[in-house]
Amino acid sequence: MLFSKLFRKSEAQAFSCQRGKLTVRGCVYGETDEPQEAVILCHGFLANQSTVTAYAKVIAGLGFRAFTFDFCGGGLGVKSDGKSEDMTVLTEVRDLRAVIQYVSSLPGITAVSLLGCSQGGFVSAMTAKQLGAEKIRRLMLFYPALCIPDDARKGQMISYRFDPEKIPDLLGRVPMRLGGDYARAVIHMDPFDEIRGYAGPTLLLHGTADDLVNISYSRRAKDCFPQCEYHEIMGGGHGFTGKYDAEACEYLKRFLKEI
Repeated sequence: MLFSKLFRKSEAQAFSCQRGKLTVRGCVYGETDEPQEAVILCHGFLANQSTVTAYAKVIAGLGFRAFTFDFCGGGLGVKSDGKSEDMTVLTEVRDLRAVIQYVSSLPGITAVSLLGCSQGGFVSAMTAKQLGAEKIRRLMLFYPALCIPDDARKGQMISYRFDPEKIPDLLGRVPMRLGGDYARAVIHMDPFDEIRGYAGPTLLLHGTADDLVNISYSRRAKDCFPQCEYHEIMGGGHGFTGKYDAEACEYLKRFLKEI
């Protein structure tokens, strides 16, 4: 039995759940037979769950059960069902809510928290606001892409350029096919209204050298959360690496231990 517990804690186990007819696929880290709080991690745009695996292992090492998953059509190399041209911020909210429902139903889960990076951070914050602190224990946001609605209004979303007055059905094919609904879903959205109201403990981290999501969005967002711990990673870019990632992990570990 002891060997079984240690094996399950150190190795990733596959899981899947349904969002309608689509299967969402992911991995769980740190699973034991003891009661645990769960943390669900959300990857960013064009990415997949492998980009948050390191954070999942850090979280599992603290005694939590960590869940990573691929958004449906949400990036390159994803294993969940769905087409990239059907993906929007709103479909990703539905994916996340399906994972939350699944995780919450598992035996031994005492609470559910969320961690999201970039677009996954925006999605996590929106979902936490919708469900409230009664269902989402705490929220962790790394360089959340709150710029997405403004980018849609400018007609420039990463490498995709279009006329915001006449959004085409296909924004582009490279690096992945992206449908017009991706822009239509957010073009009239106020991102701060979408996240304001979540009252649980919140950790917000953003790099000062982020050239993809301007840090001004997080500087404003921190006031949307009444229990927000906000830190700027000096010199950190979009997607922490090296010493910047190590600093972010220290903030993450302290937040999970103290809250």
